[in-house]
Amino acid sequence: MRPITLIAGAFVALLVVPGLALSADGTPTNIRGKVEKLDGHALLIKGRDGKRVTVNLDEKFGVLAIIKAKLSDIKPGEFIGTAAITEKKDGKLHAQEVLIFPAGMRMGEGHYPWDLKGKDDTMTNADVIELESVHKGKAVELKLKHKDGENTVLVDKRTPIVTFAPDSPELLKHGATVFIPALKKPDGVIVATNVLAEKNGVKPPM
Repeated sequence: MRPITLIAGAFVALLVVPGLALSADGTPTNIRGKVEKLDGHALLIKGRDGKRVTVNLDEKFGVLAIIKAKLSDIKPGEFIGTAAITEKKDGKLHAQEVLIFPAGMRMGEGHYPWDLKGKDDTMTNADVIELESVHKGKAVELKLKHKDGENTVLVDKRTPIVTFAPDSPELLKHGATVFIPALKKPDGVIVATNVLAEKNGVKPPM
């Protein structure tokens, strides 16, 4: 199994910002769904829309296991990624999920469009610089700082919060939920270096 630093380097190279223009190498694309089967380096996925897609994995692909975390694990100084949407009722960003990156790992820093649930989703990868308890302690308001500026995101007790760690390709069994930052080549072939996979019932929420 490759060290997490090497996996991180490859992962950041394919971190997807929806809407990126077609490049010479292809178009970044996020693959979400359940594993149908792994045949060598060909991973067959049944997507959220029910369609099946084959992802061609790198010869030395990595598997990152999703691990459950808690609201109390989010502390000042942590680097996190959070998909969020602006609620009309209060005009604030409400987290759809939070990913706490392992110590020393930073990737995809900034605030940009995302594609988790709808066209108004955003992703913010940033340092936590301040936390404030709100709604009688049932939620936390995170003040985040990144290279493009600052954002405030509301995280409540229902928000999925996870981290990840290197693991085995054995996680890629039939029915396992996965998230794959991939690249769609001009010929339609989809390639990827890493897979974020469900473990012990904890699914990738991003």
